[in-house]
Amino acid sequence: GNDYLQGLSKALAAEDAARKQLVLQAEQAQSAERLANENRQLRGLLELKPALKVKSVAAEVMYEAADPFSRKFYIDRGLAQGLVPSSPVITEGGVIGQVTRVYPLSSEVTLLTDRDAAIPLLNTRTQLRAAAFGGVAQGSALELRFVSANTDVKVGDVLHTSGVDGVYPPGLPVAKVTLVERQADGGFTRVELAPLAAVDRVRHVLVLEPLKNQLPPPPVPEPASAPKTGKKVKAAP
Repeated sequence: GNDYLQGLSKALAAEDAARKQLVLQAEQAQSAERLANENRQLRGLLELKPALKVKSVAAEVMYEAADPFSRKFYIDRGLAQGLVPSSPVITEGGVIGQVTRVYPLSSEVTLLTDRDAAIPLLNTRTQLRAAAFGGVAQGSALELRFVSANTDVKVGDVLHTSGVDGVYPPGLPVAKVTLVERQADGGFTRVELAPLAAVDRVRHVLVLEPLKNQLPPPPVPEPASAPKTGKKVKAAP
């Protein structure tokens, strides 16, 4: 009986140690998976950076905004790193938003799916320009507004930045058409888009310099010449 009780005690202790080891291995596996995802994101950003012809700054997401009705987060780069408002924010998948507020050591990023966000886009298939807005009912989608009923747009069309706004460089991938609903009683078409980048699972981003900062300054108008009075001056005798 004594041997049985000692063996049972040892078996229970071994089971408890095995359970602790299993929990530790599960935590290590989750940490390894998280590091692997971050490594993929960083590799994608490193491969993307040489292809860009604009200045860029790598940043990490610190936390999301406290407002539940907005789609914003904060990054660990600010005025000290040269960031300015309206700077485009991208990942290896495409555009996710732009910087709306800049602080000394951090910045606020407004996502494309925010209700106050808007971005001009270009349909790569038809070369048609349109404007996409956030804040649709689904919360994680975009919407093309003021699209006429006879516009050539199809599900699966890929939209890139047009570059006409002076903020986003042209040719950056943004979204894909997921819904085209033509209204028979109206002259417009409802078009919904899905962002190509995973805006809800992003950890590392690239902040680009606004396109307008690289454009040449507008020409300065020449000063107007003094108007003529039309009076004749008599020569001195």
